[in-house]
Amino acid sequence: MSRPLSSPHAEIRDVLVCLTEEGRGDEAETALAYGLSLAAATRAHLTVQSAARRLAVVAGGAWGFVNDLVATENRRLRGLAQALAECAVADAASVGVTCMAEAPYLAYTDLVARLTARARLADLTVLDAEARELDLDRDLIDGILFRSGRPLLVVPPGYETYAARRILVAWDGSARAARAANDALPFLRAAELVEVVSVVGEKDLSTSAAGAEFAPHLARHGVTVSAVDVPVVGDVAETLRVRAGEIGADMLVMGAYRHSRLQEWFLGGVTQSLLKRSPLPLYLSH
Repeated sequence: MSRPLSSPHAEIRDVLVCLTEEGRGDEAETALAYGLSLAAATRAHLTVQSAARRLAVVAGGAWGFVNDLVATENRRLRGLAQALAECAVADAASVGVTCMAEAPYLAYTDLVARLTARARLADLTVLDAEARELDLDRDLIDGILFRSGRPLLVVPPGYETYAARRILVAWDGSARAARAANDALPFLRAAELVEVVSVVGEKDLSTSAAGAEFAPHLARHGVTVSAVDVPVVGDVAETLRVRAGEIGADMLVMGAYRHSRLQEWFLGGVTQSLLKRSPLPLYLSH
């Protein structure tokens, strides 16, 4: 059980969970359970955005039959999103968490913009992981990372209960890594063990501050921390996965997108790889 997040300077008071109802039937809903558990542990207010994407109709009278099908599907998706919002409020009430839920129904671009704007009103946004790179959830992850100014927790399937006893902090000396660690301080302070990991051998870190130099900064903020250099095995993402398993980490904190999303999509990258396959919740900042 994690210690209470009790820092007077950096507490979690507003948690946002964004859900996107696309009607596939195979969509993970881990983020809602995890976010509710997190709000209960931190005594935070929970906001749930249970969103449905509005499918576009086709212009022209000849497309009447197609538009009828689209309208039927839109009603179905909107109903599913509304039902999920109502369930979220009921589930929150059952564990004593104050919750506000909305079910926005908007076109694709407007939906991403709305949820990104809502993320600016929260301390932290929780989303389900999405393995597919061309997907509404992946666009939402990128929108919040690049345009909300807030951190993001991406939760893979199977993680329905918040835990942060052991946290791995990926450190490469970059501004993104520093931002992520600073944003995550409430969790780092509450953890029993924090390990700052520098993966060596993948790129030149000689001009960057070492993890061993960064760890004392965290310690001065009340974090129980150690630092270690780990040789790269395969690639950085796989090295971090292996190290997280070795220490039994509950959360991985890292700066997101060393390269642009387009470069990572074509060339590969740590963020894309971990979003596609992560063994634990990812705490991301950009």
